[in-house]
Amino acid sequence: MWPRLPQRMYLQDSPRSRFFRMGVQAPPRLLELAGQSLLRNETLAIAALEELPVELFPPLFTAAFAGRHTHAVKAMVQAWPFACLPLGALMKDHQPHLETFQAALDGLDLLLAEEVRPRRWKLQVLDLRRNAHQDFWTVWSGIKASVCSLLEPEPAQPMQKRSRVEGSQGGLKPARAPVEVLVDLCLKEDPLDETLCYLLKKAKQRRSLLRLRCQKLRLFTIPVQSIRRILKLVQLDSIQDLEVNCTWKLATLGRFLPHLGRMGNLRRLLLSRVRVLPRTAPDREEHCVGQLTAQFLSLPHLQELYLDSISFLEGRLHQVLRCLKTPLQTLSITNCLISESDLMYLSQCPSVGLLKDLGLSGVNLTGLSLEPLQVLIERTSATLQDLDLDECGIMDSQFSALLPSLSRCSQLTTFSFCGNPISVAVLESLLHHTVGLSKLSHVLYPAPLESYEDVHGTLHLGRLAQLHARLKQLLCTSGRASMVWFSANPCPYCGDRTFYDPEPSLCPCYMPD
Repeated sequence: MWPRLPQRMYLQDSPRSRFFRMGVQAPPRLLELAGQSLLRNETLAIAALEELPVELFPPLFTAAFAGRHTHAVKAMVQAWPFACLPLGALMKDHQPHLETFQAALDGLDLLLAEEVRPRRWKLQVLDLRRNAHQDFWTVWSGIKASVCSLLEPEPAQPMQKRSRVEGSQGGLKPARAPVEVLVDLCLKEDPLDETLCYLLKKAKQRRSLLRLRCQKLRLFTIPVQSIRRILKLVQLDSIQDLEVNCTWKLATLGRFLPHLGRMGNLRRLLLSRVRVLPRTAPDREEHCVGQLTAQFLSLPHLQELYLDSISFLEGRLHQVLRCLKTPLQTLSITNCLISESDLMYLSQCPSVGLLKDLGLSGVNLTGLSLEPLQVLIERTSATLQDLDLDECGIMDSQFSALLPSLSRCSQLTTFSFCGNPISVAVLESLLHHTVGLSKLSHVLYPAPLESYEDVHGTLHLGRLAQLHARLKQLLCTSGRASMVWFSANPCPYCGDRTFYDPEPSLCPCYMPD
C-alpha cells in the first residue's frame, strides 16, 4: 500500500514517484477511477490542475476528452505541462465531439489572448495529425507508465512539485511567442466540415500567434477560390506532400500555381486530371504550361512526382522535367499520352538517373520504339526498386528488347506489367532473365495470350492454373522458390482486377446466379 501523500499529492522522492520513474506497470484501472472521480466535479478538477502531478495530466485529459467535459478540457489545454499536445492521436481513438474539440481550441485561444504567460508555461505545438505520436497517450495512461518528458524539446528534468499555472512566485514572461498547429488537410467538399471551419476561424482571429502548419495537403472536389482562401491561413513552406485531384481545366490550375511556387519544402507532388478544353488557343495553352513548369524552379527539395491523366503532357514532357532542380527518386506518369520524343527525352533527362520508382501505367507504348525505355532502365539499374508497366500495350517483341536491361537491375524488388498482350514464351524468358536478381521478390504478370478462350477476353482458368504451376516449378528449380509470381487481370465485365496465385480470387461476375 502506498504511503499517505501530503495535500499537494506529490513529493519528488516519494515511493510513488520512484515507481513511475522505473517504468513499472501501473494499474490502469486506478488512474481511470481517479480521473472519473475527479471529473464528476469539473470545478474541483479545474482547481486541482495547479497541484496536479505531471504524470496525471494525460490520463485525466483523456478522460475529460472522451467524457466530453468541455470546461475541464479548456482549462487543461491552458495548463498543459508539455511542449506538445498530440490531440490528433487522441481523436483517432475517441471520435471527437464538436463541442469538445471547440473547447480545446478555445483553451488555446484564451492562452494566446493573455498579455503575459506563466514562466512555467510550455505548450508550443498543438498536433492534430491522427498518425503522429501514437504512443504518447498509452505511455501516460498507465499501460506503459513512465515519466520521461515526452515531446519536450529540452532534456528531461528530475520531477518536482509544479509551480502554479497563474505565475506563482512572480514568474511571468511575455506572451508573444506563437503556437504552431500541425494538421493534415484533406479538402473534399464545400462547405467544409464544422471542425475544420472552427480551426480556420481561430487561425484567422489569431493570425500572428497561431500558425497553421500542414505537412500533407489533399485537394479534391472543392472550388479553387475556397482553396486559395484556406491556403492564406497556412504556412505554405510547411507543406511537404501535395495531391491535387480536382478535375481542373488548365486555366483553373493556373490560378492555384502561385501557391505551389511558395511550397519550397515540397517533397512529393501529385497532379491528377488536368485537362485542356478543345477550343483553348494554342498560345494560351502554352502560357499555362509554361506557368506550371516554372513553379518547379521553386521546389528544390522535390523527390517524388506523380502525373496522372494530364491531357497536355504529350510532346511537352521535356518542359516539365527540365525545370526540376534535384534528381527524382520517384517518377510516375499514368494514363497520359506521350510521344516518342517524350520517351527519348526521358531516357536522357538528368533528373531521372537515380530513380528508385518508375511508373508508366496506362501509357500506351504499342506504336513506339522502346529503345529509349531500355536506355532509361539501364541508366537506373543501380537504384531502381519498383517498376510498373501495367496496361502499356507492350507486345512480345518490345518486351523481349527490355529483358537484357531488366536483368541488370540489381536493386529491383517489385515488377508489375499486367494488362500487356504477352505470350507464355516471353514470360518464361523473363523468368530466366530475372531469376538472378536476389532482391526481386514480387512479379505481377498478365495472363498470357494462350490463356484466353476467345477474343472477348474470356479466360480459360485451367490453362492459367497450369501456367502458374509451370512458373512455380521453374522458380523452385532455379532456387528462387520464395519469389512470388502471380497474375492479375481485369474482369472483362466490370474491370475489377482478379488475382491468381495459383487459384483465382474470382470476381463476382464469374459467379453463377
